[in-house]
Amino acid sequence: MGKASEINGHAMPSSESTARILERSEETAEERSRESGCRRRLMEFLRRNLLVILTVSGVLLGVGLGMVVRNMNLNRAQMTYFAFPGEMLLRMLKMIILPLVVCSLVSGAASLDTRSLGKLGGIAVAYFLVTTLIASGIGVSLAFIIKPGVGAGALNTNNLGLESVSSNKETTDSFLDLARNLFPANLVAAAFRSYATDYKMVSLGNNTNGTTIYQKVPYGTEADGMNILGLVLFAMVFGVALRKLGEEGEELIRFFNAFNEATMVLVSWIMWYIPFGIMFLVGSKIVEMEDVVLLVTSLGKYIFASILGHVIHGGIVLPLIYFGFTRKNPFSFLSGLITPFTTAFATCSSSATLPSMIKCVEENNGVDKRISRFILPIGATVNMDGAAIFQCIAAVFIAQLNNIELNAGQIFTILVTATASSVGAAGIPAGGIITIAIILEAIGLPTNDLSLMLAVDWIVDRTTTVVNVEGDALGAGILHHINEQEAKKQQKQPEEELAEVRVDVVANAQAEEETSPLVMRQTKFLEVTPEAIESVL
Repeated sequence: MGKASEINGHAMPSSESTARILERSEETAEERSRESGCRRRLMEFLRRNLLVILTVSGVLLGVGLGMVVRNMNLNRAQMTYFAFPGEMLLRMLKMIILPLVVCSLVSGAASLDTRSLGKLGGIAVAYFLVTTLIASGIGVSLAFIIKPGVGAGALNTNNLGLESVSSNKETTDSFLDLARNLFPANLVAAAFRSYATDYKMVSLGNNTNGTTIYQKVPYGTEADGMNILGLVLFAMVFGVALRKLGEEGEELIRFFNAFNEATMVLVSWIMWYIPFGIMFLVGSKIVEMEDVVLLVTSLGKYIFASILGHVIHGGIVLPLIYFGFTRKNPFSFLSGLITPFTTAFATCSSSATLPSMIKCVEENNGVDKRISRFILPIGATVNMDGAAIFQCIAAVFIAQLNNIELNAGQIFTILVTATASSVGAAGIPAGGIITIAIILEAIGLPTNDLSLMLAVDWIVDRTTTVVNVEGDALGAGILHHINEQEAKKQQKQPEEELAEVRVDVVANAQAEEETSPLVMRQTKFLEVTPEAIESVL
């Protein structure tokens, strides 16, 4: 008999060759399934991270487009037209801020019971204050180590062709305005205006020499810009009030919840426009830049100190705080927030980044909606770690520029004022420049060099905003973790009590099948007193 057997006169392969063929077919099937598995995983990755990839690509394309268009020497009108798609993105994001902040805070405060609301609110305030104070400390330390203003005494606004920025606002009035804005006199007006103190000179008569004596008297004016601080406080208190109403407030809570969900749907639509808008937003900024080389060489140490402070705080301090509370990898948490960070980098506005931040924190990181929608709007208003860093560096820089030695009292004043004033800083581009004036007034430094900060603010403000929104996101992650731990503790307590009851009642083998303690005890009773059975029957 040969290697091949014959069936009906036809040669058939041997069992060895059949096994080989089967092995080959299995290998090819495995390879095919492996390839299809890899392709499936790649497609799943692209589908899940498409928006992130498009957003990052938008920034890179924007840089390239800006460099190309910059060489065309566009006039002011043409620059405005070129920046139009980016302007539309900012307008869309700002449009959604008011309903998002009010509805999310009302529904968030109403969904949490008063006890946990007070506890979470207290932890959030402590977190915001401590991180901002640490940020201020980093800023002051770096300013004294790097000394950006030393040797730059010859630098002034004239040789850089900058306009002077004047600020005559008293420190006391700045903090009083902060308190006034917490309680807006008109809620409708608070949606587009905030309170601001101005001054007028009032004549008090003549002195003995015949010279007229004037006194600077403060009076209230309305400044353009949403009073988000007042709206935040009102929405929180209103949410708590609805919770207290019980059944009567349920319908209104459901209304705000539905309004909130509808707003988040709008946010998800706007987010698909972000990559296109960001491309023109970044490109237009590059086109508008003046003599960048001169600015960077003259203010390079200040820019370097500010960005280094942001890297230290955002890359080391905040992740360590998050890890200390949660024992989880902070960078895996942050990797789900690339879209909001890119938006923050491009728009320089923590308020404009709020819609995409809420969406990504909930969907990518699984943070409880009640936590994220309660804490993130507050964080976008009061938590300004990045701003505190560059404000402290700017204050020390201006002191060094004017050859003024700062004493311990003035340094402490910078720390406290930067921490307190960053609460009232508007979450808009260049919002922190106004608060630098408050710090300078508090320590008695001239404000005429503020235009130097404004000249390079478009560089520093990008990393500032990224650190601001990172602090908010990690704060939401920490509160979510604390809330989960509390919930687990509450679940364990009743389980332990039930376990004790089971141990007490399951005393005999016959009663193990039963679940009710009453039935168990009845069975036990029947075993002990058989006479009772007869009497019952």
